[in-house]
Amino acid sequence: MANVTNVDTTEISGLSSTIQDYLSLIYVMERDQEPVIGSRLAELLGVTPPTVTNTLKRMTRDGLITMSKDGTHLTEAGWSAARVIMRRHMLMEWMMVKTLPWSKLHSEAHHLEHAISTMTETALMEQLGRPQTCPHGNPLPGCEAYVEKWIPLTKTSQGDAVTIRRIHELAEENAQLLSYLEAKHIIPGVQVAVAEILPFNQTITVEVEGRPVTLGNAVARFVFVETR
Repeated sequence: MANVTNVDTTEISGLSSTIQDYLSLIYVMERDQEPVIGSRLAELLGVTPPTVTNTLKRMTRDGLITMSKDGTHLTEAGWSAARVIMRRHMLMEWMMVKTLPWSKLHSEAHHLEHAISTMTETALMEQLGRPQTCPHGNPLPGCEAYVEKWIPLTKTSQGDAVTIRRIHELAEENAQLLSYLEAKHIIPGVQVAVAEILPFNQTITVEVEGRPVTLGNAVARFVFVETR
């Protein structure tokens, strides 16, 4: 098992919660090789594009990101801080997993992640058995190899038997979507069958515990599975 307890010792207490939120999202986008686009950040964060522009300028000034014709990218300092933030967020989710509904973990952890210290983070890692993913199946920083064989539901074929393993971080930003997925049992660990794929209207229907559930490709691409 990967030792991720002391991957980063970066001190992030001087970063505002807003900057930490930006770092988290940019981290996910860069990790998955998606372009960091201001309008997308505005959508995910629920702010205006000018607000995003001004915040990115401050982050550039503070040495957390670079902005050029090649795009927006985290600096080494930005990466280091983002890894700490992401790991603490995921540990908070695990701490509450027996207390709150699965679909509520992300939003509640978002409020708590900014408050814990390096000492608490290290203690939680040990107490929780050094998890490699969060309760939604996303990898803790340093554990990306653990999830690399899981594929989006959109890459499956009709008739495949698969196990839900991961709901991508960008889908976690949609609280209503998480509640819907939980209600339909589209959560990590559940076994499903790919019943129907309709390219003309971009939907995938899976059979979950004997019941059909239809997802649009816009959602299905964030549901990662392991084939059986």
